[in-house]
Amino acid sequence: MTPAKQTLIRAAARNNAGWCAAVARSHGTASEFGPQAWTAPARTPQFYPDAVTLAPRADVRALVDRIDTAAPGASVKDSFADLDLTGHGFTVLFEAQWIHRPAGPPDTPPQFAWSAVRDPETLREWALAWADDGPATEIFRPGLLEDRDTAVIAGRSADGWIAAGAVASRSATVVGVSNLFATGGDTDSAWPVALEAAHTLFPGLPAVGYEHGDDLASARRHGFEPIGPLRIWLRGH
Repeated sequence: MTPAKQTLIRAAARNNAGWCAAVARSHGTASEFGPQAWTAPARTPQFYPDAVTLAPRADVRALVDRIDTAAPGASVKDSFADLDLTGHGFTVLFEAQWIHRPAGPPDTPPQFAWSAVRDPETLREWALAWADDGPATEIFRPGLLEDRDTAVIAGRSADGWIAAGAVASRSATVVGVSNLFATGGDTDSAWPVALEAAHTLFPGLPAVGYEHGDDLASARRHGFEPIGPLRIWLRGH
């Protein structure tokens, strides 16, 4: 891996950890950034990791000691895909690729009119479009709307329904794009919305994130390139 790509991965990992910290904070869960990893000592919201590594070859014992492993379900985002957590009861949930796109507008104009979510009612509407699942919508709480480095993006169809969306989260050198969705399942219609919003709200910053499978192929069609692997580890019984 080239030094430039490793620098990008470090920036993407820290950006993603910042978004995870924002979600945890909105639930009243404290977390901490260390030199090797971001960690939360109490269990984080559904779908969000308890730790994100920020540097290669993190100390596994120290990492595990900083999260709650008393009950099944703890998870670790292994940002450099270089850890072995099997000895601590973890298995690989899935593997993915960090992705990067230079700063700039989307290659094709968005087909949906977009706006940043500003109020709790619209946030719940957005969450229902994202998850179509009542419990999962509780992940996104109104405190997120107070974070000036976070933008929840809603793309509306001509009839006014939220048809696509994403989260754009700014850090020092990049803007992260996560939680991308389209209600019809076609993420190719969601990427222009997300990229136009990120370019408008946080201009001049390259976009990063992570994807796998068909979603990675979709991201590549919209100008992203894979820059390196990551793994998500999940602790069972």
